[in-house]
Amino acid sequence: MIERYSRKEISHIWSDENRYKIWLEIEILACEANNKLGLIPNSSLKKIKSKANFNVKKILQIEDKVHHDVIAFLTNVAEYVGADSRFIHLGMTSSDVVDTAISVQLKQAGNILLRDLITVHKTLKNKAKKYKNLSMIGRTHGVHAEPITLGLKFALWYDETTRNIERLKRALKVISVGQISGAVGTYEHISPKVEKYVCSKLGLETTKIATQILQRDRHAEFMTTLAIIASCIEKYTTEIRHLQKTEVLELEESFVKGQKGSSAMPHKKNPITCERLSGLARVFRGNALASLENIPLWHERDISHSSVERIIFPDSTILMDYILYKFNSLIENIVVYKENIKKNLELTNGLMFSQTVLLKLIEKKMRREDAYKIVQNVAMKCWKEKISFEKLLKADSEISKYLNEKDYKEIFNYEKSKKHIDFIFKRAGI
Repeated sequence: MIERYSRKEISHIWSDENRYKIWLEIEILACEANNKLGLIPNSSLKKIKSKANFNVKKILQIEDKVHHDVIAFLTNVAEYVGADSRFIHLGMTSSDVVDTAISVQLKQAGNILLRDLITVHKTLKNKAKKYKNLSMIGRTHGVHAEPITLGLKFALWYDETTRNIERLKRALKVISVGQISGAVGTYEHISPKVEKYVCSKLGLETTKIATQILQRDRHAEFMTTLAIIASCIEKYTTEIRHLQKTEVLELEESFVKGQKGSSAMPHKKNPITCERLSGLARVFRGNALASLENIPLWHERDISHSSVERIIFPDSTILMDYILYKFNSLIENIVVYKENIKKNLELTNGLMFSQTVLLKLIEKKMRREDAYKIVQNVAMKCWKEKISFEKLLKADSEISKYLNEKDYKEIFNYEKSKKHIDFIFKRAGI
């Protein structure tokens, strides 16, 4: 089960308190690096490390006057440090701090999401194994096709989640990069050794090249990965919504004691969680688009991306934590109506075996075109008159020349659709 407290945990990552804490850590680490380079005296470094602090309320008050968040932060820190604060932010620009901190925050948030996704992965695997051999009708174009199993449906979602885990790991690697290279990325006023030292201490890689900022293709990859994950969840919840329709009712969201489905109709049990998650996926796609539009910036930087990121990064990571929690709970408690699955499996009076009949006639040396036409004619009669497909086949004089009772026993058998299920599950890692 995904921990209920993780939403508070991930929200804290984007708090002013945590942001300024990371900024201060970056500034102190840079001072340590500059001290090793002989640019900051030992005594000054000692005072900076012992005295450096901040007050969120005071920073916001200063920012209200100066209209610059990093300057407000540095001003407040200087009030704690005193004269030695002149060594803080030496040769750095605001984005050296801000962008590197954003990478730390995205890494912190991404690791929580990865943990959540792995939990969902395990839940889907358990459901796949539990319903591995429960035959149900497969549908193409919304129309009954051939038998599958409910376990295969969960196994498919499990396999997609496997890819989403790998996508998120890749995105985390891409975004876990910092840069401290000065106003236009040339290191004119600061040594690359400072960047390497700071990033190493923060658990980040150093970018190979930057302008004043990290390039936004990195952030867009992270955001589009979240959009893909959300869209997959929308796919799963849309499927559950279809299967919860009254006339289908094979799966259903659990309905807890005291829950009400409609203000007007007391009988209603609506798939509200599935609908909620389906709708929220649209938010991720919108935010991903915004992140793509952040890639083209003017020259060595502008700040058109900054205001956008203050919204899309917190919103998307907090929201992803939420939907993964809700989806995991949904799957853990999903209601399976086996009797309706069986009823729907038999709804078309055996038409699901039409391809098996076709192939059996071909095996018996009938021309494919002739076999298809004959089987289709019988199938249409079955559709129209609601008569057993097997009965109609046996009554057809042309088909009777080719098929016997043993053939029919082989054809009308649900188990044959499962003959490769172990192979599929093994290949999917279940």
